[in-house]
Amino acid sequence: MCGIGGMLGQPDKAVLSRMIDLIEHRGPDGRAIFSDDNCGLAHARLAILDVHGSKQPLYGDKAVAVVNGEIYNHLSLKNPNYIYRTHGDSEAVLALHSKSKGESASDHAKWVSKLDGMFAFALWSNEKLILARDPMGIKPLVRTIVDNTLLFASEHKALRAHEAHIPEIDDLAMRARIAWEYPLDATTLLKDVHQVRPGTIEVWQLIHNKPVLTSCATFESQKVEPSQNWNDPNGLLETFVKSVQDRLMADVPVGIVLSGGLDSSLVAAVAHEAAERAGQPVPACWTVAESEDNPDWQAAELVASSLELEHHQYLLEEDSFHSRLPDLAWHGEDLDLTVLFFQPLFAKMAEKVTVGLCGQGADELHAGYPRYRDLKQHATEIQSRLDDLNCSLDNLQGEQWWTESHNPEVHTKSLEQFLQFELDHGQLSNFQLRLVDRHSMAHGLEVRVPFLGSSHRNASHKLPMEWRLPTNLAEKAALRKAADLTKLPEEIVRRPKLPAGRATSPKMIDNLLVELQPRVAELASQEPSMEKALLKQPDIAIGLGLFKAIHIIDGGRSKPKGDVTALLDEVI
Repeated sequence: MCGIGGMLGQPDKAVLSRMIDLIEHRGPDGRAIFSDDNCGLAHARLAILDVHGSKQPLYGDKAVAVVNGEIYNHLSLKNPNYIYRTHGDSEAVLALHSKSKGESASDHAKWVSKLDGMFAFALWSNEKLILARDPMGIKPLVRTIVDNTLLFASEHKALRAHEAHIPEIDDLAMRARIAWEYPLDATTLLKDVHQVRPGTIEVWQLIHNKPVLTSCATFESQKVEPSQNWNDPNGLLETFVKSVQDRLMADVPVGIVLSGGLDSSLVAAVAHEAAERAGQPVPACWTVAESEDNPDWQAAELVASSLELEHHQYLLEEDSFHSRLPDLAWHGEDLDLTVLFFQPLFAKMAEKVTVGLCGQGADELHAGYPRYRDLKQHATEIQSRLDDLNCSLDNLQGEQWWTESHNPEVHTKSLEQFLQFELDHGQLSNFQLRLVDRHSMAHGLEVRVPFLGSSHRNASHKLPMEWRLPTNLAEKAALRKAADLTKLPEEIVRRPKLPAGRATSPKMIDNLLVELQPRVAELASQEPSMEKALLKQPDIAIGLGLFKAIHIIDGGRSKPKGDVTALLDEVI
């Protein structure tokens, strides 16, 4: 829905304005700032509900807030004793806060826990700053402290608006990311730039003119609690239809990201029923691929035609990856390379819709990834990378780490334990959801994730392990059983899991890696202690080179203007 930023301590309107400049892609429909002697808030708006109203910052009774995301149950939370100034969903935050009598994070957790949605917000009241993030970490919120000022924003590039913030790579966080394939815990790959933890409330105050985290509380945590038995595909499907219904809430057009895999196809399968319940138009679908022979392309065609859904299909242009790679690195704020199709996909969707629905989150809830079949092998592979990186992830210290050890052997003793680990430590929030958030919002498109709706995720947490990953059957058994109740073709319901990026555009990715291969050895040699690992992961070596060129050397102050080769030359 937007981009937010702010400062606690020595607020500067010029800095706040520059924050919006750096994330204006998240909110092209309006911008505004609030500032008093101690706190400043910035907002870039993507108008979805109450399009002509609901401008932010939002002002309430002795409180002001900036909110990113959607509160799906805002109507049921209406407070008769609160005077509403808008017809949007975000004001639910101020209305609930107005009823709060407490001052600590645990007090605020009681009312924040009532919010059902995806959100990150900052609320300033009574000389206290409240920062909060939704239970799954769908919407981002990062922070750092420079010159006795707390800076916070939706994306870490916005922090660069303050001249005293000079981004540096966090060496240990980077090694952990290369080994595990996603940033762990609160890390962002940048030194002293950390994430607010999902499902968490932080309360900050100025004490002796310095920002201090005075209290912190969890308002919701995820718990994998498999039951002994399960035989309710109707119930599981109903939780999903309800999630899709809620996520059709919009005063602007909504579409569906359709890859042809089970997860996105299930979103499409319930679209008609969910739309009828919500009183909304049935969403159209969008698909991109490198050729009409691509299996994803053909599967998506079958799904859309079988369900009688409007279907927009686009073939990727030959230079799609090379031309879009710098933008991917700037928006993504990580080392990603094989998800390049996200940029043209979301760009095309944004031409006609403002909201998209996708299938992200299903694999984590329903054990859909191939690695879950052999956890021992997965742990061995991660440990091998750590050895190549000369890195130990034991005895971790600092607020950016949520556990003392990220040794893979510690967390891969059972499927239940490993699913819990991934929910708790970043597989979703720091990788899958970050990808969707950054690359959709890059085009002013908000993508919602119905698999992570509260009713569906709570039902999924209780599924027995054998209904997630049966020994001799396809993964996501319970979800496929629920999908059998829809009009999806049998071949789609039984279609095996494929890696999203490589499934959509395998030849383009391989051609790009071949083209840039001569640079890999040079890039790896710039990091002698990581050289062995980078040579084994050429896409990561290229991603690291672009990250350094765009977010360290240039500091992320603006979108990159050079091509891939020119940017990598700055590092080599």
